[in-house]
Amino acid sequence: MPAASAASVDPVRTARWWRGLTGLSERTKNEAAADRILRRLGSIFGLAGVIACVVEVPEIIDQSRFAPIGWTVVVAVLAFGLFPVLAVVSIAMGRATIQAVAMGAAISYLLALALAPAVYERMPDHTTSLYLYRVFALGVLAAALAWRPSPAIGYLVVGSILAALANGAVFPQEDFWSFAGDFARAAGLCALFLWCAIYARAAAARVDRESAIASSRAAAAAGAAARDRERARFAALIHDAVLSTLLDASRAGTESPVLRGQAERTLTQLEAARGSDIEPDLLNAQSAVHFLRAAVHEVNSGIEFTARRWAGFDDLRLPVHAAGTIAAALAEAVRNSLRHATVPGRALRRIVTVTVSAGGIRVVFRDDGAGFDLGKVPADRLGVSVSILGRMRQLAGGAGFVESSPGEGTTVTLVWGGDG
Repeated sequence: MPAASAASVDPVRTARWWRGLTGLSERTKNEAAADRILRRLGSIFGLAGVIACVVEVPEIIDQSRFAPIGWTVVVAVLAFGLFPVLAVVSIAMGRATIQAVAMGAAISYLLALALAPAVYERMPDHTTSLYLYRVFALGVLAAALAWRPSPAIGYLVVGSILAALANGAVFPQEDFWSFAGDFARAAGLCALFLWCAIYARAAAARVDRESAIASSRAAAAAGAAARDRERARFAALIHDAVLSTLLDASRAGTESPVLRGQAERTLTQLEAARGSDIEPDLLNAQSAVHFLRAAVHEVNSGIEFTARRWAGFDDLRLPVHAAGTIAAALAEAVRNSLRHATVPGRALRRIVTVTVSAGGIRVVFRDDGAGFDLGKVPADRLGVSVSILGRMRQLAGGAGFVESSPGEGTTVTLVWGGDG
């Protein structure tokens, strides 16, 4: 008994479980709002499918008297089988996996409806409707996760017709109006659920768009702050050096070595100020590094960040809009790593290195996580192709590169060198 108790509280196993849990919490906290709401809805709809199946078990058993038992099981599995899977994958998997499982659940439900007329015999009047007809909303909710609004609405219409036909085939219908009533009830109720799901996803997408606008405004604010700092520095130079030197010169009656040295230092400072004068809407090396560091630490403050400057090259003049584009692509790379790179039971290292060279900047983000095969990234995964590489391609003078392989980590490189 003591040995069993010790095994049950193995500290190594507990620590691995805790690291996995905290890693999952960190990934979900930093993902986009659209992905977060998709994950939440997937969990809720998956659990709803499980609950509906449990509630309908007595009715499924009762109606199985009018169908071969094997086909009854097949229809029930087609209708409910993928909803537990949807609930599980929505906990930790990515958008593509969640939508693929939801699509499978929606199509599988249509197959169950299509099979029902061939499987079930006509039932007596004391049974009011086929159980598949009553919970057709599950298929519609899965469709709302899997597709955009237009295909999801098309699924609602086609599925409502199939549900009404299946119900009419199993239970005697008096006339066309009975079928129309079944269709209207199925479509009307499910349309409400579909609208709620579409509205929730649209609201999350709107939050992401507003966040992107806010990031752009933050970039503009950073540029304005940089210009204000330069104006303040130049004003202080004029007041503390130039005016002071001129005032001392006006008071001194004869040549003074101290005054000569002060004048030389003032001329040197003026020359340096003239050479490093900041143009409007441009960031120098220091401001650019601070801006990129803030963008990374806004996503996750634990990311390592280092900056390097080549000796003799500190003439970076980075437009604010370019800094915003690089920061957005870098932040997306960090978010992708937080979502997908975690390896259970192992702490990962994520580091950003910014190098300022002759008139350009190079940003490298590396992690030593799970990695992935670039050739197998699904077409609907837009994080790499659009949010990172696409952004950099549209930036004049910019380019982006992603290197990764399974088990070897990922490296994202972003470069900018003037206007191309």
